[in-house]
Amino acid sequence: MFWLLIGLALLVSVPAAVTLWLIGLHYYICWRYLHLVLRIFQEKPLFIIPRGQPVPSAEDITFPTTNGLNLRGCYLHCTQPRRGVILFGLEFGSNRWSSVPYCERLLEAGYDVFAFEPRNQGESDAQPGYDPLQWVTDYEVQDVQAALVYLKGRPDVDPRGVGFFGISKGGCAGLIAAATDPFVRCFLTDGIFGTYTTLVPYMRKWYSIYNSHYIMQGLIPLWYYGLIGMEALRRIAKARNCRFPHLEKAIGKLSPRPLFMIHGGGDTYIKPDMAKMVFESARDPKQFWLVDGAKHNQALHLVHDEYQRRVLEFFNEHLADKSAAEPAAQPSPELAKTP
Repeated sequence: MFWLLIGLALLVSVPAAVTLWLIGLHYYICWRYLHLVLRIFQEKPLFIIPRGQPVPSAEDITFPTTNGLNLRGCYLHCTQPRRGVILFGLEFGSNRWSSVPYCERLLEAGYDVFAFEPRNQGESDAQPGYDPLQWVTDYEVQDVQAALVYLKGRPDVDPRGVGFFGISKGGCAGLIAAATDPFVRCFLTDGIFGTYTTLVPYMRKWYSIYNSHYIMQGLIPLWYYGLIGMEALRRIAKARNCRFPHLEKAIGKLSPRPLFMIHGGGDTYIKPDMAKMVFESARDPKQFWLVDGAKHNQALHLVHDEYQRRVLEFFNEHLADKSAAEPAAQPSPELAKTP
């Protein structure tokens, strides 16, 4: 097809020849490289997935999704008079108890925390035929929405609403789900990423690996990588019977609710420039903390005390019930024993 169009181009005017040449180039690139994008996009990265141990005092929760699956969660009660409730979004593959190290100071300071495992993760029901990837789909978004319905229906619901704290994929799903739900009052994330703003830079890198024509690499604009990437996403979504929503479109809808994004300066999966592009799509009020040297989802372990302090300060400012006196933090014996 490519060479046929080139031949036709020689028989027509220059503008038409350029058009035919570009069409031929597009078909050639799709034929030559699209299957590589499809394969690489569906490869799961190799990283250590944290899994915590159960906290005996926590409520073990089971709640339904709109399509009849049952999801598992844990409701962690604070050790002080309650100042607020926080919904926690887990990173890809982890269990609900992995939320505890992130939330120790929050629990001590008067915040209840609800963490849950989305479908096909941990002890939650698996949806037949669905194999989750590290990329957010509409299924994970629906699961966050189901978790919000559960929190709204609890007898001890906080009528003021909840805060959201999400890590990586769980953070992305939470922002998308809560973008138009005013029940979520503020958002804190660590390691989140947009589908488009992550895919396009990686596609450029993949193309340079499989194509040695450096002049052609330089001529292809970023929007064209995006065009090919979106075609790949459409094919994968159709094969997997799901959709890949774009955080870049949803994050601007959070305003005027505050957003605090944390990201590792040494993240080699979601590089800081990718995170900053997502941050630029958000509207004020917003803040960004780049943790020097931290790998993906490792900022807590690298700067533990500073991390816990900043997280607590954010929720104290934007979520805490100001009528409740700020308690003195008293470590919970159960949490202290939890790995």
